[in-house]
Amino acid sequence: MNLEELFSQYKEHSIEGRYLTLDHIQPLLDKLNTNNQVKIIGTSVLGEPIYSYEIGTGETRIYLWSQMHGNESTTTKALFDFINVLNSGSEFAEKLLKTFTFYSIPILNPDGARLYTRENANKIDLNRDSQNLTQPESKVLREVFENFKPHYCFNLHDQRTIFGAGETGKPATVSFLAPSYNEERDINENRLKAINVIAGINDVLQKYIPGQVGRFDDSFNINCIGDTFQFLGVPTILFEGGHFPNDYDREITRKLLFFSLITSFKLIGENDLVDNRIHDYLNISQNKVVFYDFMYKNIKINYDGIEIITNFVAQYKEELIENKIHFNAYIVEVGELENYFGHYEYDAKGALYSDDFTNFPKMNQKADFCLDKNVKFVNGLIKS
Repeated sequence: MNLEELFSQYKEHSIEGRYLTLDHIQPLLDKLNTNNQVKIIGTSVLGEPIYSYEIGTGETRIYLWSQMHGNESTTTKALFDFINVLNSGSEFAEKLLKTFTFYSIPILNPDGARLYTRENANKIDLNRDSQNLTQPESKVLREVFENFKPHYCFNLHDQRTIFGAGETGKPATVSFLAPSYNEERDINENRLKAINVIAGINDVLQKYIPGQVGRFDDSFNINCIGDTFQFLGVPTILFEGGHFPNDYDREITRKLLFFSLITSFKLIGENDLVDNRIHDYLNISQNKVVFYDFMYKNIKINYDGIEIITNFVAQYKEELIENKIHFNAYIVEVGELENYFGHYEYDAKGALYSDDFTNFPKMNQKADFCLDKNVKFVNGLIKS
């Protein structure tokens, strides 16, 4: 199977970028709703509908949800790309639909999606509400789990650009986790199923992004939805879409997440899972906070009359302005910054720093500055 061709053929071109709300996916849901497959299964804090989409007649029940965190839209895009495959009428699609019943919630947190926030409208992180179930969105997710009785859960997220695949200097473009089901992080039959699927996905992704797959921390937290569902006996896989170089709109990451979904169901459907791949799973580099968006090295600054050579870093803030996400770079730290990397790195070779306010980089200041007064940076990048 040629995954590149499959993606090219079934990519949903009507949705792109980072800002994705119900307004963007409503036409897609309307198009999919040929026979009452789309349902409103609840409402958000602010009264927005929460939609489900169900397709397939197979015995193996798959439960997928995305945008539990409203500003994590990449997996939603990949989910609709995958849904296009399911509706393609191809031989592969027919096989999937006979093997599986797919139940998806494409935007669990529509208020957070509209506001471009991680939390819901009550400022609650839904991924810390799996026990208390204080929020309407959390209750919807749990009710479906109890009624649908899935055999596998797919918990679809994005992660920030700060994560690397270990300390390799490569970004964690896609990361996975088979959540723990107890404090001891033991591996039982259900967790092992999730581990084996992830190991199989990693085999495929290494052909496309060698060294850029991460493994998320598996510390147990029963308040997290993945840990809860694993505790309740259902193999659960956490997907985290991360950074690929220069892909801040996450369109390349989207493609790799699509590859991961296709691979998952191919492995499960064909029962092409090795009995025990714990070792392979643990060999996936652990996600580590080792990246900044910008790193400037060997900068000369004049501080209280003393000239020193130092480094500093800047990070994008994703700011929603007039229904568009703007990436605005702010200085976040100054110092040696050993063992850290920048997605963009610039060696100033001792050039003198200056900006419109001071002679040294200040925290939370826009990354607009000059080096030796003749190289100008605007929003973190050299102005041509």
